[in-house]
This record gives sequence, structure tokens and C-alpha cells, in this order.
Amino acid sequence: MKNYLFFVPLFFFALAQPQAGLTAGMDQPGRGVAVKPARATWNTGFFQEALVRRGLEELGYKVDKPKDLSNPIFYKSLTLGDVDYWTNGWFPLHESQMPDNFYEKGDIHGYVVKAGAIQGYLVSKKDAEKFNITSLDDFKRPEVKKVFDRNRDGKADLTACPPGWGCYETINHHLKVYDLVEHINPITASYEASMASTLAAYKSGEPVLFYTWGPNWTLYKFKPGKDVVWINVPETKPSPQQEPLKDRMEVSGIEGAVSDPVKLGFVVNDIRIVANKDFMAKNPAAKAFFEVFTLPLDDLNAQNTRMDNGEKSEEDIARHVDEWIAKNKSTWDGWLQTAREAAR
Repeated sequence: MKNYLFFVPLFFFALAQPQAGLTAGMDQPGRGVAVKPARATWNTGFFQEALVRRGLEELGYKVDKPKDLSNPIFYKSLTLGDVDYWTNGWFPLHESQMPDNFYEKGDIHGYVVKAGAIQGYLVSKKDAEKFNITSLDDFKRPEVKKVFDRNRDGKADLTACPPGWGCYETINHHLKVYDLVEHINPITASYEASMASTLAAYKSGEPVLFYTWGPNWTLYKFKPGKDVVWINVPETKPSPQQEPLKDRMEVSGIEGAVSDPVKLGFVVNDIRIVANKDFMAKNPAAKAFFEVFTLPLDDLNAQNTRMDNGEKSEEDIARHVDEWIAKNKSTWDGWLQTAREAAR
């Protein structure tokens, strides 16, 4: 009788153990799987990367520190299997930077921001009004070039994009097709440093001309319609990569634009997650999470502004992630639940 009583509790304890393991496995379908993320070189894309990484970690994945890669190197690395995903795909902008075999090895998932990624050229409002600047073509005028020529090389200075970014190629396309090479000098150094210099110049009362995109802290520091205005390209002349989406290059309802619609010269983009096909096939939970993950544009702009105000360390970004999840707990838990169900 003593032996019988001794073994009964052990019997039920043994039965309970597989159930506990099963529950843990269901909550963390990625347990034991190592993941190799990448991250864009522009820091305005760091927040969504950190949020997605946190989501995968809560699903049990062991996620490495992301590799900071330029666009072409990322897409090549993905096809080689050196990285598994990133959250910084801009489409259709990045199509031209993909290797020919990309869709054999990679795919695009979800919408971090759908049709919310705007790009274009802005000019200090007071100077746009003073010199009647409505288009890039106005920078061919000697009196306009002179006041925007900060380095005294005879050309108007444009804060542009570093090599390796999709906008770098598009801006060069514009300078050529609108015959602006002899009139505009694109500054292609570090974007963050160049924009800091541009902001300082603006605060000192100097005229400024710059390229930017949203989501971006620049649209909080330079308020369109108050501080700066969006200007047109002379006419819509898409590059071969832009041609299929030419109708997305002229946009109505843009606050602070000099015209409505405004000819931006850039396609309004979707920000999407790009991932390796083999990784997706083996990890349905991660795939489901990628498909449902999305962020309001205002949330991205607000976080980017905090970074520009000095909160840009990895610890700061992790805190921003904590705060966003706490404010959006129901949405966050719903995404995780969807991912867990996909793995069952």
C-alpha cells in the first residue's frame, strides 16, 4: 500500500510534464531557431526592425544582432542565405537594386506602412515665396542658384542621398533628364550629418533645398507648409523602374505642397518586410507575424523625432519598443496569437 501511494503522485506528475512542454512549445514555436536579421543604414528604419525582432524573440526565436547593410548588399546577401530578413524594403523603389534571381530566393511580406512612404524635394518656404520657386527647374535661374549656393561653386546645393540608397539613383536621373547637372550640386555625404547641417543653416536664416522622405524626423523639424514647401519636378519623367507606377508619382492632398497635385518625381512607396523563402517555409510563425505587422505613420515619425532629439542608442530604441508595446498591448498580443496559430 505504501508503494502504491508513493507511485500514484509520480504517475500524475509524469503525465503533466509533456503537457507543460507542449504549452511552452505552442507559446514559443520558434524555440531553438537562430535568426539572422539585417537592418538598413538609415536610422529612421531602426524602430520597426527592433519591434519585429522583439516579436520574434517573444515567439521563442534566437535573433542575432542585425547587420547594417546598404540596399544592394542586403538583397544579394538574402539570396545567398547570409541573412534571413529585413523590415526596410521600399517598393517599388528597391526593385532596381535586386539581383536578377531575387524572387527565386526571396519574397516580400505584409505592409509596415502601406502607400505612406512619400519622397520629394523641399525648399525653405520664405525663399520659395520670395523667388517664386515652384519647381526644380527654377534652380536654373541665376538669382536662385546664387542664394542657394552655400559652397560657392556656382550651383545650388541640394542635400541629397548617399550612394547605395535608392534615392541616390533617382536624384541622379532627375539631374540628367531635367538638364540640372550644371545647376544643382547634390551633397551625398552621410544623410544624418548633412541634414543636421541643413537644419543648422535653416535656423541661421539661410535658404535650404533638400530631399527627404516620410516617415522621417525631418518632417517634424521642418514643418511642411510652415517652414518648408514640397516643390515639383518640371514634368513627370519616370526612370525605367518607375514607369509601371507612373500614376503614383503625382499626388494630391499633400500638406505644404506648392501645387495640388504635386509632381514629386518619386513613386509613393510601400514599406514592406523582405525575407528569404527557405526561412519562411520553415518558420510559419515568423511568416504570419511578418504578414500582420503594421505601424501608423504618425508613430514612426514620433519615434524618429525622439531619436533626432538624442534618444538614439540601442537602449533608447529598446525603451521605445517597450513603450509602444505597452500602449498597443491588444494589437501586439493579437499579432503574436496569429503567429502562434499559424505554427500549429
